Amino acid sequence: MREFIRRFIGTKNNLYEKIGDYAHIRGQVNALYGILADLYGPDKLVLRATKVEALELMRATNLPERVLGLQKLVTGDPTLDTLPRHAQLPPIVAQIQEEVADLIARRSVEDKIEKTIKERMQQRYEEYLKDIKTQLVKEQAGSENARTLKRLAFLEKMNQTKLNRSVIELLRPGYLEEIVGQERAVRALVSKLATPFPQHILLYGPPGVGKTTSARLALETVKKVSGAIFSKDAPFVEVDGTTLRWDPREVTNPLLGSVHDPIYQGARRELADIGIPEPKLGLASEAHGGILFIDEIGEMDAILQNKLLKVLEDKRVTFESSYYDADDPNIPQYIKKLFEEGAPADFILIGATTREAAEISPAIRSRCAEIYFEPLGPLHIQEIVKNAAAKLGIQLEPGVPELIAEYTIEGRKATNLVADAYGLALYEARYASDLKGSPAKTVSEEPSSLGSSSVIIRNDHLYEVLQTSRLSPYVLYKASPGVEVGRILGLGVIGFLGSILEIEAVAFENREKGKGCVRFNDAAGNMARDSVFNATSVLRQLTGLVINNYDFHVNVVGGGRIDGPSAGLAITLVLLSTLKGWGIYQNIAVTGEITLQGKIKPVGGIFEKIYGAKQAGVHTVLVPADNLKDVPVDLQGIKVIPISTIEEALPLVFADFTSKVN
Repeated sequence: MREFIRRFIGTKNNLYEKIGDYAHIRGQVNALYGILADLYGPDKLVLRATKVEALELMRATNLPERVLGLQKLVTGDPTLDTLPRHAQLPPIVAQIQEEVADLIARRSVEDKIEKTIKERMQQRYEEYLKDIKTQLVKEQAGSENARTLKRLAFLEKMNQTKLNRSVIELLRPGYLEEIVGQERAVRALVSKLATPFPQHILLYGPPGVGKTTSARLALETVKKVSGAIFSKDAPFVEVDGTTLRWDPREVTNPLLGSVHDPIYQGARRELADIGIPEPKLGLASEAHGGILFIDEIGEMDAILQNKLLKVLEDKRVTFESSYYDADDPNIPQYIKKLFEEGAPADFILIGATTREAAEISPAIRSRCAEIYFEPLGPLHIQEIVKNAAAKLGIQLEPGVPELIAEYTIEGRKATNLVADAYGLALYEARYASDLKGSPAKTVSEEPSSLGSSSVIIRNDHLYEVLQTSRLSPYVLYKASPGVEVGRILGLGVIGFLGSILEIEAVAFENREKGKGCVRFNDAAGNMARDSVFNATSVLRQLTGLVINNYDFHVNVVGGGRIDGPSAGLAITLVLLSTLKGWGIYQNIAVTGEITLQGKIKPVGGIFEKIYGAKQAGVHTVLVPADNLKDVPVDLQGIKVIPISTIEEALPLVFADFTSKVN
């Protein structure tokens, strides 16, 4: 009996302790609800409770349900639905207390920040009001004064003074047929635009061959095609990629457009007064329905290129601004439409570059058709010069077109030289005496009216222009019909331009057997040096001679750098020439990699190398047989022979070659 009474009394005491703890926790929960009501406000607390499905739990009398409601309010998670057990209440309430403490600390910091922001905004607002007042005072005082009226009169006077259009503008091609040497490229360009589904295009090629002019004239031509997708007023918007830079602040973007915020950048005054941002359209939107031509597109900033790709996909330019409020009734409809729908930018992109294709963004290349413009040959330059003289209405002394073709391969530079020589001839024929003895006359006629058969550009005029401009011949090495021992013409390429490599060699028998050496230009590069070593191994197989008994010296005249193994065949042949004393035809150029077995492997830049050989007057070019597909079609003025082994090259290169190589 005693034991039963003792246990009963112990159980009753534990029950009292639990009831006391239960009441303590309930008080903590009520206090936490009160803190949240003060923190959020009663109305916002009810809205938050409704959002997280805790409103009924807040009003419950059951303590676990009220604790669960606290959990939902503090965490913001409406998916909590497990009622905590009585034993779990103390640690859960303690955790909620810590989270509420963190929330109060964050709210305190936010209040301080908001207070600072309000103070700064009030300061800016007062400064803005001060500026507005100053502007109003100025407007009341009047915008015109003696200084502004004087400048207006000066501008009016400037507008009345006009010179003739420049001679370069006069000599620029006016239609596609005037573009010389680019028939295939122009045909491809027009065909890609004159379809119901025109393509974005990349134009590759050296400077001054007509890429920009072709694009402009191609659009004008396509407009005249029946059923063309381009309208008669389709715009041609031209911009230089080197001038386009990405502004990370989004303040200015002439290509895609930007937003002028009312305070910092100054939208129109009527918009700035009511705090409305104003979108400004860029070149992409100006080109809507036409062509956006970006010259030197490879020089554009990479980020700007990626944003341009987004516009090409969406065919719209989007605008953003922290000042834009869609609910503001004062926003004009066009601004609201620009922010919500963006600006139309459905255009065809044509990019031109003098870089190689590998240097252009792969993302841009994947979206564009690619067209290569060809280097201009001497005959092309001569035709351009004659066309320019015909437009100026002047005569050319025999030899002038050929002389200009020696100093440039650019059509633009050729017309510039004609214009310079024309000015010198005109000065000598008409103005020299006037400028010496009397005031200069004002010339008001068009350049074409000034020209006549009495004005002749002579060779000495052109030489004077060349000397004044410090120009040197473009082709330093010319092919000749002769034969030489130890000298051969190789072929190189830089960018889109091929050139002649003059390679020479000598061989001496070393006084000590087996002590021979090979010397080669360090500036030519490691790949060319490896070609020399390959060549010596091939020579030993061809001749049976012990190559180590000879000293060889190989030289690339002018110190030109050779990128890649393409000079291997030329080096092998020139070493064989000096070793055997065989003469090499000087109107033949060769290119190709040489293997240790004497096979000729394919190389790059065949198209450009052949044009470089034509420029130098080469009669025949030997290329690897695997490169035959790279040879230009309908080639005229030069013969291309494919070879697979060095044995095939020997009778073609050596004038006194015999069947007994050894």
